[in-house]
Amino acid sequence: MGLFIYFSHKCPVKIWGLTSEERIEKVLKGTDIQRITENLDSLHDNDSVLILRGDYLFDDRLIKYLATTPNIVLHLENGPQKSVVAANIPASLALQALAVIEKKADIGTLPGVQVQTPATISIAFQEKLRKFELPFVLPITAAGKQDLESRLFDWSYKGITDLVTKWAWPCPAKWVVRCCVHLHIKPNHVTLIGLLLVISAGICFARGQYGWGLLAGWLMTFLDTVDGKLARVTVTSSKFGHYFDHLIDIIHPPIWYILWGLGLGSDQISGMNISLTTLFYSMMIGYIIGRLIEGSFNWFLGGSFGIFCWQPIDAYFRLITARRNPNMIFLTISFLAGRPDLGLLAVTFWTVTTTIFLLGRLTLAWRARLRTGSLRSWLSEANTPKYEQSLAVRLFARHSSK
Repeated sequence: MGLFIYFSHKCPVKIWGLTSEERIEKVLKGTDIQRITENLDSLHDNDSVLILRGDYLFDDRLIKYLATTPNIVLHLENGPQKSVVAANIPASLALQALAVIEKKADIGTLPGVQVQTPATISIAFQEKLRKFELPFVLPITAAGKQDLESRLFDWSYKGITDLVTKWAWPCPAKWVVRCCVHLHIKPNHVTLIGLLLVISAGICFARGQYGWGLLAGWLMTFLDTVDGKLARVTVTSSKFGHYFDHLIDIIHPPIWYILWGLGLGSDQISGMNISLTTLFYSMMIGYIIGRLIEGSFNWFLGGSFGIFCWQPIDAYFRLITARRNPNMIFLTISFLAGRPDLGLLAVTFWTVTTTIFLLGRLTLAWRARLRTGSLRSWLSEANTPKYEQSLAVRLFARHSSK
């Protein structure tokens, strides 16, 4: 007994370098699907088959859901017409299901199956991307290739993130991702370049060469957006790449700030009786405690979501939380103003302030957990009347083409 996959209506158009078939095979790699079959007659009665139209672009979440949900038919409503685009059914019903997909038979000829649409499948909340978005199924055409690539890129973008990543990077990142796909550059290659830029920026900061350091640093932050989006749109994510990227992200920011301070060539902030050692300790302690607070929420309270997905105020605060990109703004402004020492002071102050705010939010979350028994992310209710007029939904949850 096994689960096979069969494609009908094959389409040669490639979206981000992959046909729909190639993309689906990558998404389902490592699942219980044994192999692709070209002949439904060759299946045994105790097998199951996932039939998918190759001329449609499927949301990755939807593909995985269909592969793990037996006896299901997925249809799209196009006015009065209903187009069946996928079915996970026993092999004994495979030919009937194919006839339904090809519109040669009615869906009623498939006994014992549940009929679903993308809107009725409860997989809209995406914790990894920190947003609410209904799953999509879109027809693939050569004329619509660019629009589909934009749609898939937007889908790969985090909903709740810092203000630079959210508003400054999407358009140039999409262009660079397209270049990477064309040149067959892999996400880990981009991450490696980012690591080299991390080192270069740190060396420049330590030498007091802040202009060059900021240039390398901002380029690294941009590539940190590119590698993740490239991995998602080309389905080339890996455990190694995930940990490689996140380990760099966690470790390098406080090291940058310390090296920035060392490049000042002074033991204290000019005009203020504050030693660099005091700033270093305050910044490091604030940074570590802040990260521990986020981890504690994930481990003990949130379950399937992080602290920035708990309530709208947390999503808003994530825009300016003392992470690398907002802190880089402080450093850049201070450099341009000719007072790099004040940049370090601002980073330290904002790191400590952010940690105090997060500590308060964690305390409130514990109280809510003790009172209600569990916490829910506001994103899980983003499509309900409660948030119908909410600015937070428009900013962090709903799809918007860029």
